Amino acid sequence: MQTIRVDTPSAKYDVVTGTGLIATLARRIARVHGRLPRRVFVLTSPEIWALWSNAFLRSFDESPILLFLAPGEKHKTLPSVERLLRQMVAAGGDRGSLLIAFGGGIIGDVGGFLAAIYMRGLPYVQVPTTFLAQVDSSVGGKTGVNLPEGKNLVGSFHHPLAVFADIDVLGTLPDRELRAGMMESIKAGIIRDRSLVRFIEEHSHELLGRDAKALEKVIGTSIRIKAGVVNRDERENGMRMILNFGHTLGHAIEQATHYKVLLHGEAVGWGMVAAVALAQRRGTISSAQADRLEHLINLYGPLPALKLRAAKLLAATGSDKKNVGGVRRFVLPLGIGDAGVVEDVTPAELETAASYMLSRARERSRS
Repeated sequence: MQTIRVDTPSAKYDVVTGTGLIATLARRIARVHGRLPRRVFVLTSPEIWALWSNAFLRSFDESPILLFLAPGEKHKTLPSVERLLRQMVAAGGDRGSLLIAFGGGIIGDVGGFLAAIYMRGLPYVQVPTTFLAQVDSSVGGKTGVNLPEGKNLVGSFHHPLAVFADIDVLGTLPDRELRAGMMESIKAGIIRDRSLVRFIEEHSHELLGRDAKALEKVIGTSIRIKAGVVNRDERENGMRMILNFGHTLGHAIEQATHYKVLLHGEAVGWGMVAAVALAQRRGTISSAQADRLEHLINLYGPLPALKLRAAKLLAATGSDKKNVGGVRRFVLPLGIGDAGVVEDVTPAELETAASYMLSRARERSRS
């Protein structure tokens, strides 16, 4: 078991990763909250609840109040939030209530947003059930939902009381979800830790085979990387933007395909392919480094094929949250284990990178 501390100006909390955490969840929440509130809401998906409800409920003396959100980005919307808020009102939710987000990244984002806005703020706990949510989205306090114009355009910063990442739940995670989640750990290594890149390269068999020790090492290291960045830049005013490596075109791909074709991690994987190509063209990484990184991304693929036009993706990047004053900000690797934000990427450069990525995607569709 590992405990990683998030220590920002507005919140301090622990991210705990290990096995057997769900079975002791109520006791752990009572410890960090001071007591277990009378009304505890659990936001989850029907699929996760069917698999893990028995283990989850075993630690509670009284059953919590369930809120269900169907899977998929198409449900990560303001109408879904309103429906859930009204259910909380009907169930008697008050300022003494607590919410548990028990699921993947979408559940975590929506659950955190519910907690941020219901009665101007409730305490909540993240219990992520996917690899991607454990290593990335459950940590850092970002919450929100999508608009038709772009991803995560409505939201707030609202940190959880704690994060409990139970490795046991990854045993029921589909292979595709595990591979997609690995893209966020690959991202973390590329931007901050070359030794993590090396470990992921050398231990693909163990990681994809769900070896607990290998998974715990990658999960713990990824969380430490994100916590370290968030501690230095809580509100994404500067350094925290590097965590968006691969996300500019990744989010554009999700938007252009109406969130129906790729998992989030898969879209980020393709976005990293484009960013690596752009970095190579700019000379911030060598050809050998670019080949190595693209090979690593493919090692945890295969990424799904794409049938898109580069111009459409370029247009979709216009609503990226990193853009300020019409300037497109883009995260590029500066070697392996380092990254920076650049503000002078031209539309032509971005279209060239997107075209390269799409050519790789077409090769995937023919193989």
